[in-house]
Amino acid sequence: MIIDTIKNASKYYSVHPLFERAFQYINDTNLANAEVGKADIADGLKAIISEGAGKSLEESLKKFECHDLNIDIQLCIKGDETIGWKPREKCQIPNGDYNLEKDVRFFNDQPDMFFNLTDDQFVILFPEDVHAPMIAEGVVKKLVIKVKI
Repeated sequence: MIIDTIKNASKYYSVHPLFERAFQYINDTNLANAEVGKADIADGLKAIISEGAGKSLEESLKKFECHDLNIDIQLCIKGDETIGWKPREKCQIPNGDYNLEKDVRFFNDQPDMFFNLTDDQFVILFPEDVHAPMIAEGVVKKLVIKVKI
């Protein structure tokens, strides 16, 4: 997992061949005025912009998730979002089977830690990062870029 601000994004271009293009999309897009929805950025990159009421901790933990085929770059556009996190190797209680179509696996474990994202802060979540996003009071607008592994 990597947490930083968008102004430091260039430090992470070498982590994955598609990261530079993903962060270029972020810098070239007026995210504050961007419409909610999905868009293909390039082969292997998909953007998902959402806006909605935050969830309670209990509600978010119902979808304590990780992915096998994608890395998430999650950027808080507006609001104050808390995300729960735990390393996948420590998760012991699966919640259903892996869904290949949606590339998601859920767990019933509890996070080891929580962190906050606010305007222009991002987190990069790798397949080993189990996360519970959208814990917030009030409205959160965010961008998730799915980076194909």
